[in-house]
Amino acid sequence: MSHETIPLALAEGQTGDSATAASISAVLVPDNRRLDFLPRHFGERAMLKFENSVYDWMGNLCSAYNGGYWNYMELSNGGAFMFPAGVDQFEIKVDGNGFDRKVGAEVAGIIATAFALNGMLWRGHDSLTEKYEQLLDFISEHPESATIRRALD
Repeated sequence: MSHETIPLALAEGQTGDSATAASISAVLVPDNRRLDFLPRHFGERAMLKFENSVYDWMGNLCSAYNGGYWNYMELSNGGAFMFPAGVDQFEIKVDGNGFDRKVGAEVAGIIATAFALNGMLWRGHDSLTEKYEQLLDFISEHPESATIRRALD
């Protein structure tokens, strides 16, 4: 995967007019900036809890997941997410809402990141509110928005 901006499809209801359509892009964080990613986006106090929460969520959502290298993505709206590298698809099951579907690694990572951020907000990490909202804005424009929202519902 290159370190270029990843263009997204327009969200439902948006027009192709660049004056009115604001799209959120995602950029893969290059290796030389990986060490700065977690503290910059999630803060020094919450970064390790956040990272471990994402891994825990992935393990809960996918019984076949057993760790590995993760890519870090930065969003043009200031948000961020992470997703597992080296595997193309994951079977994701969400207890409680009936979601059971095979999804790509990026979508699996977005789902795990959203659950992790939401859980941390419930545990009082209010400093992550903006990151959660930025990720939700990105999800609304993502080509697989319906699938992601179904998993999070």
